[in-house]
Amino acid sequence: MEPPVLDLRHVRKIYKGRVEALRGIALEVPKGSVFGLLGPNGAGKSTLVKILTTVIRPTKCEGTMLGHPVGHKPTLRRIGYLPENARFPGYLSGRQVVEYSAGLAGIPSRRARPRVDELLELVGMKDWAQRKVRTYSKGMKQRVGLAQALVNDPELLFLDEPTDGVDPEGRREIRIIIDEMRSEGRTIFVNTHLLSELEQVADRVAILSKGEVVRAGDLMELTKARQEFEIVVASEIGEELAAALREKGATTEARTVLSRGANPEVVQPLIDLLRARGAIIQSIQPKRMSLEELFLEAVEEARAENRP
Repeated sequence: MEPPVLDLRHVRKIYKGRVEALRGIALEVPKGSVFGLLGPNGAGKSTLVKILTTVIRPTKCEGTMLGHPVGHKPTLRRIGYLPENARFPGYLSGRQVVEYSAGLAGIPSRRARPRVDELLELVGMKDWAQRKVRTYSKGMKQRVGLAQALVNDPELLFLDEPTDGVDPEGRREIRIIIDEMRSEGRTIFVNTHLLSELEQVADRVAILSKGEVVRAGDLMELTKARQEFEIVVASEIGEELAAALREKGATTEARTVLSRGANPEVVQPLIDLLRARGAIIQSIQPKRMSLEELFLEAVEEARAENRP
């Protein structure tokens, strides 16, 4: 089994005034995965990303990134970074922004030119490449920011709110790019508040609350904790039938019956009861907890535990 790309322990950050942004974070990010970092505003997500990319210094940080201690300067050549609210000089064109990033990464110009062309096409900015950044929308700036983050062909990519300001078509294109990078064996670390977007691409997630990890692990395993079956019938469920269904552990709403549990056997008595009462069953399907539900449950539990 390959060692994790990120293996973090005891990551702390205390700002002036004794403001504790991170309180001993521990995380593992497997190679070739899409890892989602979630949390409410002020949870410490961006602070953690900035520590890992050496934008700010930690108060304490143990662990490795790509096999070297966090902060190892040569390792930074192997990562890409799209910061939140990325800003580029308005007088530069999109092409010049990506070319400048290639120069900072030490890529020779003969290799940079075709690489820049390839990336601008990949992010859908080829036709706008010669326009000045000041003429770009926020979503277009994000696309150029993604291109510059990929210019050094990184093994590990940090994306801080990558789809912020991007239209639905652009968000879909970014998801496709993330999927392609994962298939190439790259690791993508995504910090975002768009849970529905992340749910479509993430393998693993960690949820922060007040600078601490309150839930972490494989996304499918975490959401399986509250799997249920949904039965939809043709007409509204009457009170008498609803009461009988509740006796068997189900909940009802209008034309829907919900039964908690991952085992299909739990729904058989409900199906028998519905048929016996003449209900016409239109569909039966398993449902698992959404990422949004998981996130809200984890954050609310953490707040309740800290409540005096």
